[in-house]
Amino acid sequence: MTRIAIDPHPLLDAAAFLTTFPAALEHCPSPASLLGFFSTTGKAPVCVDDQTPGAVRDLLRVGGFKPTGRNKPASEYLIKAIEQGWFGPDKGINLAVDACNVVSLHSGLPISVVDAGLAAEPWRLAPCPEGTRYAFNPSGQIIDVGGLISLHDAEGPCAGPVKDSQRTKTHEGTTATLSVIWGTKALPGRTRAALDWYRALLHASGANTEVLTL
Repeated sequence: MTRIAIDPHPLLDAAAFLTTFPAALEHCPSPASLLGFFSTTGKAPVCVDDQTPGAVRDLLRVGGFKPTGRNKPASEYLIKAIEQGWFGPDKGINLAVDACNVVSLHSGLPISVVDAGLAAEPWRLAPCPEGTRYAFNPSGQIIDVGGLISLHDAEGPCAGPVKDSQRTKTHEGTTATLSVIWGTKALPGRTRAALDWYRALLHASGANTEVLTL
């Protein structure tokens, strides 16, 4: 069984899994049943509560990272994305990203999804050294992730609960992904519930998943 090493952390309650799609993502459209969850009022198996934002930000603060402003958790950006119409029942990105975003939106937990072929093993969950930076979009914008719990591959940090690295992001030709749910012990059971629903959404679209040992 594939493993991900994990450094000791007082709050992290992470889960990770691999997904293999039946074809390249450009040939795997997100079904209407999945896109329909791009609503802040829709019912879902996992739900945000008033504790969630603070608990997630506390998780990100361990190590000295400041999760405010442009560095707030990715899950908080999704609410604005829905309100602005960037995602909706008739608008997504690709099956891998849409499933990730739907579960993150409703669970309130940040989730990373990367191309498993671009993120080279060995994988590890660990805080980033001070001053660590990477580009997070095609235009080359940089984020400083020093102190932030992150996914590291053979080349260094490549994803985290704020923004994922551009070098390992999914694309039209992606056939397999690695997902990491950045859960916290302050929200007992939330990570497991998010994991189960996330995998169910992907299985319903013809994908196969394998939960990884942390």
